[in-house]
Amino acid sequence: MKPIDIQVNTTGTALELHWADGLTAVLSAQMLRANCRSAPAQRLRLEGRQPEPAADTVITRLEPIGHYAINLAFSDGHARGIYPWSYLRELALLGASEGRIDLSTPRGSLDTRSKAAG
Repeated sequence: MKPIDIQVNTTGTALELHWADGLTAVLSAQMLRANCRSAPAQRLRLEGRQPEPAADTVITRLEPIGHYAINLAFSDGHARGIYPWSYLRELALLGASEGRIDLSTPRGSLDTRSKAAG
């Protein structure tokens, strides 16, 4: 399901997604970078060598990929990640299952930013 609204916040630290069923998710740039499914990133994860993205990682560019995904570029120079709509929703729901839910946000939305990050 494609989100009805997609925005990078003004500081580039998060991607905000809104779906027609009322689900709203705020995914941090750091979390998105850590979960990139590009071939090089997956290889590093499989080898146990992927470093944690810097806390100051920001999204520098967002481009649509057909009708099924977006490509994100990050401040560390990485720009190969393709994020299908279904994967972004999966990341949002995973964040909720890990207890990163902000019940004060409108429409019972999910806030998948790390509480430690503020």
